[in-house]
Amino acid sequence: MTDRDYEYEYEFGGGDGDGDGNDDGGGSGTRAGRVVLAGISSRVWEHPADRAALAALRKLPMFDRVLRALFGFFGEKPVRLAFQANAVQVGPNQFPRIWDLYCEVCDTLDAPARYPLFVSQNPVVNAGAYGMKEPFIILNSGSLELLSDEQVAYVMGHEVGHVMSNHVLYRTMTQLLIELAKLGFPVVGLAARAILVALLEWNRKSELSSDRAGLLAIQDPETVMASMLKMAGGGSDEETSLPDFIRQAEAYRESGDVADQVFKVLNLLGQTHPFWVLRLSELRSWIETGDYDRVLRGDYQRRGDPDPAYGDDLTEAANAYRSGAKEFMDQMTDAAKRVGESFMDSFRK
Repeated sequence: MTDRDYEYEYEFGGGDGDGDGNDDGGGSGTRAGRVVLAGISSRVWEHPADRAALAALRKLPMFDRVLRALFGFFGEKPVRLAFQANAVQVGPNQFPRIWDLYCEVCDTLDAPARYPLFVSQNPVVNAGAYGMKEPFIILNSGSLELLSDEQVAYVMGHEVGHVMSNHVLYRTMTQLLIELAKLGFPVVGLAARAILVALLEWNRKSELSSDRAGLLAIQDPETVMASMLKMAGGGSDEETSLPDFIRQAEAYRESGDVADQVFKVLNLLGQTHPFWVLRLSELRSWIETGDYDRVLRGDYQRRGDPDPAYGDDLTEAANAYRSGAKEFMDQMTDAAKRVGESFMDSFRK
């Protein structure tokens, strides 16, 4: 792909038309040209592999009991306060520029609520959506330093997507189990360890879903891909090349089923997120199928609409969640069966 091909293929999306990905206007409300996705269902952006991995996760023996035991041990309020205690809540008087961007994102995705948003002093360029019954979003200050306003808006849209897809409970569970594992807590030594590995598998697939939500939130593919470039390697716009990064991502698609093999390697490494080049490749595939444009034209499922036939959904998920990942989840199921009862015994001691 030449730079000219790149400019032709991606010459659409939002922004103010000056090519920097930023809208120079101020105030709240959606930006000019951004389509408000009224009543949009989260199923619109959910990757089939996300749904398949979550279905497999929920079938793990002891999963529900581990979930109840974990949150019964910690409780809703302490978990929420632990995440929020070292952060500043965003609002009209605190980080007002971020607040305006956040309101635009919520309006564009027609989010049911303005979920509490916090900025935490952390140099790592990242964000997260957590909670149990009361979801909230944490935005690391490092993201505000590296990313442009529109790129920050993409990150916030990504996290709103997690909330609207009801990912936050399992994401919070994943984070808690990771921290307990670091401390050597016995709860993760048995069945919970198999569940944690399965949670990580699902968590990575859920990122593919929320990347789509982030794109729909700002409706500018070039800005989203430029965000991924920055989060992959840091650096300024002047010292990086988005066309080169896109060509780098092409290697994954040209190698057939290598993406599934990458996910299997990530399982061994304990990674919480898939590699950025893989995420960019997956997002480009979604755009190129025409699904993204159909959503902007208003051809999408609304909240309250009947879900697709269960059999059709399973077929779609099976096509995306190929044999490599399925084999891995089967192995996790067998492991959990072997150690499930031992886990509950450890809680009783």
